Parts: sequence; structure tokens; C-alpha cells
Amino acid sequence: MKNKKLLAVLYAILAAAFYAINTPLSKLLLVHVPSTLMASFLYLGAGVGVGMMYTFHCKNERKSERLGKNDILYTIGMITLDIVAPIFLMLGIKLGNASNASLLGNFEIVATTLIALWIFNEKVSKKFAIGFITLSSIILSLDSAQGFSFSYGSLLVLLATLCWGLENNCTRSISEKSTYEIVTLKGIGSGTGAFIVALIVGE
Repeated sequence: MKNKKLLAVLYAILAAAFYAINTPLSKLLLVHVPSTLMASFLYLGAGVGVGMMYTFHCKNERKSERLGKNDILYTIGMITLDIVAPIFLMLGIKLGNASNASLLGNFEIVATTLIALWIFNEKVSKKFAIGFITLSSIILSLDSAQGFSFSYGSLLVLLATLCWGLENNCTRSISEKSTYEIVTLKGIGSGTGAFIVALIVGE
């Protein structure tokens, strides 16, 4: 049991590290790749990678572990929000700076918590951390070069975190199902959706 907890902590730290690296690298690539297309590649990479793993893992899954009819609405919501959120993020990074975007990404915690409380009626412990993250996000959203005006790049990043907050709650509702199936559908579905958007808007 102890080893499993340590492994879970290690996975969480690695996930946070890779997520942190993603923002500055995206900022560099956005010089050469359009925002919407970049968002598409981010999810398609995850979907295809985990999908390849899922082809071997699915044989060991029980039928009850797979997504069913009752999970359709949450699955559609998860995929749709994951199409919109990374597009907002990439546009925000393009208009703003990578360091602000990385810090503003923490607002996803607040968005996830408040949506869980207000929409999904989950019990959420009250912590001052939520207030501090909200306050810091407001400060980071200000464009210091123009006094107290808001930075459009920061606002787009915050919109992305709101979308991901709602998406996290949709994913939470189906989290007891196969992780491999969820990530594969999320990656390929959202990546393909963002790619179609890129073709439509010409980016």
C-alpha cells in the first residue's frame, strides 16, 4: 500500500513537471505553428500514444470498466471542452508570455473546485489557498505596461482554465471507467476536433 502511494505521488510530480515544460515549449513552437493547430497536436499526441497502449491493455478489461450509454453526455462534454480549452491556452500564450500563462494555469484548481461545489454539489473543504490563487490570478492578469487594464492573453488563459475546470468535473464523473479508454477518446476526439477548427479558420 505504501509503495502504491509513493508511486502515485511520483506520477503526480512527473505530470506536473511535464505540464510545466509544455507551456514554454509551446511558446517557442507558436512562432512557427498556428495556435489552433498546436492545440490539435497536443491532444492527438496523447490520444495516439495512449491509444497504442490501450490496444494491448483492453484485452484485460472487464466490460463494466468500459464507457457505456450513461457516460455519453459526460464524454461529449469532456471532449468538447478539451477542444476549446487548449485553443484558448495557445492563443493566450501567443498574445501573452509563457511565465504568466504557467502561473495562471493554477486557477484551474479554483475553477475545478467551485464548479464541483456549485454545479455538481460536491462537498468541498474551505481553504484559504483557493482565495490566494484567485487573488494572484487577478494580479497576473493585469497588464503592468498599461496600468490596471487587463491583458487579453491572460484572460484567454483564464478562460482555458475555466473550461478545464468543467472538463475535470466531467471526467471525474466517469473516472471509475477505463483510464486508457478515457484518455484515448479525449486525445483523439479533442485533437481531431481542434484540427477541424484549424482547417475552418485557416490556421
